[in-house]
Amino acid sequence: MTRLFSTLLPLLLPVVFVAHAAAADAPSGVYKSVLRIEVATQNPDYRTPWNAGRFSGGIGTGFIIGKNRILTNAHVVSNARRILINVHGSPKKYPAKVDFIAHDCDLALLSVQDFSDFETFPVLSFDGIPVLESQVRVIGYPIGGDRLSVTRGVVSRIDFQAYSHSRADSHLIIQIDAAINPGNSGGPVVQDDKVVGVAFQGLRQADNTGYIIPTPVIKRFLQDIEDGIYNEYVELGISEFPLFNPAMRQALNLPQDDTGVLVIKVTPTSSADGILKAGDILMAIDGKPVDSAGMVTLDGENVRFHEIIERKFTGDQLAVRFLRDGGWNDVQITLKPLHWSRMYAIDYESKPRFIVFAGLVFQPLDTNLYASAKFDDVNVRRFYADYVSEGIFQKREDIVVLTRVESDPLTSQLKEFAGFAVDKINGVEVRSLKQANELLYPKEAPEFHVIELFGANRPIVIPSAVVKEANERVAKSGGISQLNNLEP
Repeated sequence: MTRLFSTLLPLLLPVVFVAHAAAADAPSGVYKSVLRIEVATQNPDYRTPWNAGRFSGGIGTGFIIGKNRILTNAHVVSNARRILINVHGSPKKYPAKVDFIAHDCDLALLSVQDFSDFETFPVLSFDGIPVLESQVRVIGYPIGGDRLSVTRGVVSRIDFQAYSHSRADSHLIIQIDAAINPGNSGGPVVQDDKVVGVAFQGLRQADNTGYIIPTPVIKRFLQDIEDGIYNEYVELGISEFPLFNPAMRQALNLPQDDTGVLVIKVTPTSSADGILKAGDILMAIDGKPVDSAGMVTLDGENVRFHEIIERKFTGDQLAVRFLRDGGWNDVQITLKPLHWSRMYAIDYESKPRFIVFAGLVFQPLDTNLYASAKFDDVNVRRFYADYVSEGIFQKREDIVVLTRVESDPLTSQLKEFAGFAVDKINGVEVRSLKQANELLYPKEAPEFHVIELFGANRPIVIPSAVVKEANERVAKSGGISQLNNLEP
């Protein structure tokens, strides 16, 4: 989508060729089912969280996969306030809505208010993973013109890499040497008249390098939403280290056969917690041997063993074989999502949470806030980095940060405390933003509110008697219509 490729693809690739007529090996009906998506968005402002946020918009692509089922990228329609769809060769715009959206795999399913004009359009079907060196076509509405565009490319790599939209998720990915420009996002990548992927991001450091979401990821998304709800990806919850170093293998009493990876950490409360532990040697999952680089053979391709977990759902069993203290162990692990790992993902379709208290602004630490503010305090950085791996979430649901000190006579000398994490309020350890609000605005206020910050040389002390007047001044000068928002 045009508006988001500033981060996904800042450098434009070569201009694509406009398709004035259908290619010889593709019926024109296929092109008819590729739709132009026009989106108006409203993006939240985490610097001044009480503001509505800025409006923007962009263009993306989608395609019909069933009756009133239009597939596109999540980043095309994220934070959308209005969605309009155009048919190739027609000026008419059709209002649409998001039925399902999966930010972790950058896919979304749309529908239009009235599908009757689309009833005769072909439904695009899916194929498997294209083989290396095979040719594919990317169809969409990229920057450089208003009409449908088609490029051709060759499959050059099948890998497990990061998805830019959420900044926190990695899945199977296919690299092609076709230009994927802003606006191509959400468009079908076709081979032999069947969809083998969805165009979604490019590589800024290279020319003619694009990436597509392959069909295993697409099919998992479509299967997940069959019950009317999209669930997060499951996670095993381990960090591993490769074991291809001969000296390391010898130190661990392992044969030089290039099998197995070392488990170096197990995330608290994760699927593997209480079953695996640091020091175990992971040898196989679901009956597939894990090599010393953490790869398994799946569908004829060598991929990271996480790809096996990627294709499973909440409640599914995972057969795991591992070595511990020289002994073999075979276990079944019930897989589940690790909700707390979403701390590291960009949040969409949510309003910023905050508290305004006598000119002090408190917000919960997450990636949206972390990306918009420059936190120099070592404690805040440590909380962010270790939040999941060290199980900080078990003690503190939110890491509450004093993000701003508004200009007011009461707080004019407190600006040095901006950017510090809150430890205690009135002697009580702060575990969440909602609890912080209860402590700052109790039914019976103490004479003084004492706010203790990690790393600060002294606490902040605010007389309760002046809080109301300070709130009124700050609200008026800053245009703050409400003093808190505790729900996303």
